[in-house]
Amino acid sequence: MEISYASSSSRDFSSFDQAPSGSMPATGRPVKVIPLQHPTTSSSSPSPSTVSRWRAKLNRMTWTEWIELFLPCYRWIRTYKWHDYFQLDLMAGVAVGIMLVPQSMSYAKLAGLQPIYGLYSGSVPIFVYAIFGSSRQLAIGPVALVSLLVSNALGKIADSSDDLYTELAILLALMVGILECIMGLLRLGWIIRFISHSVISGFTTASAIVIALSQVKYFVGYDIERSSEIIPLVKSIISGADQFLWPPFVMGSVMLAILLVMKHLGKTRKYLRFLRAAGPLTAVVLGTTFVKIFNPSSITLVGDIPQGLPTFSIPKEFAYVKSLIPTAILITSVAILESVGIAKALAAKNGYELDSNQELFGLGVANICGSFFSSYPTTGSFSRSAVNNESGAKTGLSGIVMGIIMCCALLFLTPLFEYIPQCALAAIVISAVIGLVDYNEAIFLWRVDKKDFLLWTITCATTLFFGIEIGVLVGVGVSLGFVIHESANPHVAVLGRLPGTTIYRNVQQYPEGYTYNGIVIVRIDAPIYFANTSYIKDRLREFELEVDNSTKRGPDVERVYFVIIEMAPVTYIDSSAVQALKDLHQEYKSRDIQTAIANPNREVLLTLARSGVVELIGKEWFFVRVHDAVQVCLQHVQSSKETPKASEALSDDKPSFIQRLLAQRAEGFSTEQLESGERQSPIAKDKDPQLEPLLSRRS
Repeated sequence: MEISYASSSSRDFSSFDQAPSGSMPATGRPVKVIPLQHPTTSSSSPSPSTVSRWRAKLNRMTWTEWIELFLPCYRWIRTYKWHDYFQLDLMAGVAVGIMLVPQSMSYAKLAGLQPIYGLYSGSVPIFVYAIFGSSRQLAIGPVALVSLLVSNALGKIADSSDDLYTELAILLALMVGILECIMGLLRLGWIIRFISHSVISGFTTASAIVIALSQVKYFVGYDIERSSEIIPLVKSIISGADQFLWPPFVMGSVMLAILLVMKHLGKTRKYLRFLRAAGPLTAVVLGTTFVKIFNPSSITLVGDIPQGLPTFSIPKEFAYVKSLIPTAILITSVAILESVGIAKALAAKNGYELDSNQELFGLGVANICGSFFSSYPTTGSFSRSAVNNESGAKTGLSGIVMGIIMCCALLFLTPLFEYIPQCALAAIVISAVIGLVDYNEAIFLWRVDKKDFLLWTITCATTLFFGIEIGVLVGVGVSLGFVIHESANPHVAVLGRLPGTTIYRNVQQYPEGYTYNGIVIVRIDAPIYFANTSYIKDRLREFELEVDNSTKRGPDVERVYFVIIEMAPVTYIDSSAVQALKDLHQEYKSRDIQTAIANPNREVLLTLARSGVVELIGKEWFFVRVHDAVQVCLQHVQSSKETPKASEALSDDKPSFIQRLLAQRAEGFSTEQLESGERQSPIAKDKDPQLEPLLSRRS
């Protein structure tokens, strides 16, 4: 069905009504327009809610899907290919397990805990995650960033040598696990999307620098102040320079150099990638061997480590829960952004899907169960997950192998661990966090988006100089500020018609596009709500006044008669925006300007109908396409033109651009020649009434 519009001599635009399809008006030419289907408020059916969709999905689930929902490991267990997968999983599990043993002790020292608690954190949580986690390559356990957060939070409450400190670390694991489970069950992982990648990159870069400086004390041989700010750390290192000991410095530097070389070789050469996993173990073995042979008195050792598996115990000191809530939230945020991020990347690389909320639930259960076996907060590790994937891990069985190796270490190897030099463990931490200093990201952001670079710089600087909590708060605050600014100042574009088409695009992006005299076509590229209505109204007024006559075509008129608003990108409109649209229409009407709406989506159109905007503007001024609106508006502008010159330009005796285009194409001319106007061709004699005229450029 089509609607025919005809030009009229009247300037009262509200008097134009729709004529029957195919009718020929007495004056002017017919314009064929696709009718817009207006939904009625009484017959419209509401969109299904999230609860309804979930209920329908649950009703369709089979018993296998129910098992997979509660036990994600069942997905790979029921399809496990022993002949193809077992050897790969075994090798990957052994490689990462060997890497995890020294790393877990190093990260426990970073957290201010005894090394044994790092070993505990690398045992039970791994087994639990293999059952409830949905990623098949993610390697969880103690990590440097979480260890720094634990040390920073608990260092303000208790001394690291006190039993209270250890109890609070275990309690923190329980709180983090509960929070992760709640967010996973309520599917609230989307909340962290508001924290941009620039904030995370700046935060991790600053944290890596702080972590590396905090380990310097094991290199220089004297204590330095414990702090998450760079200035106190540097001052403490400089002030104690007179106590410097060269044996631990030389040994630590040699260990660090060995680790970095092995790490580099493992990354750059595929046939040597086992060196990346073997690096931490090599440092520990070499350091322990040196101490056993030469027994240097100036190098501090790990000391006695209890032998045996962790025993079941309930976390204590619940009186400190309130003071630990901010740290628990921060650690959970890191788990979502880092662990879930790398888990989804590895899942995509290995060809299976991963639900981020279910992954978050698996991490939560692992932390809860770990807290009952003396574990402090754990999460996914970038380095170990990368090694696990590179080693060919196919399923969660590799994680079980890691846990078995950790248990064997607890049962049989702890007597050897007491001879490990602390500078060797510090070198392991420093070599691991060097990769977190993401200067390449800063260079990329500077080249691509200065605003994101500013956000990265602010987050990194505030974290370095004011501490972790302040850095995160400032970074998140500035990030949300940018989001609010972009939302309150959406992009509004002036549209022009591309030559030879009925397509309208942003004239700044497509300078060859042209507009029409007397008509302003704009597109709002965002939902319209209370925060951006004022800005949008101001921009529309500016577009009405700022007229570029160099790209204008059509009738020779001196002012704007129509404002066409394309609403295709507008997915939502609220009551404030509705009122603003009413005010704008009344303002235009007082200046004899008609508003037209093109291509609103169903929900937006329904809101406009319920609020009376459709009746106020007029149903005949709502269109499916921008071009339909332009055709109708051109008819009315032509009837209101002020000079006879425009009338001659639009005479039916003069061939339209489309007619010339068809004639030229019939002669075989190229598209470039036709649009550039380099060739001339005879005028087509037969005129198709369905063709939509393209008005000639104003002379």
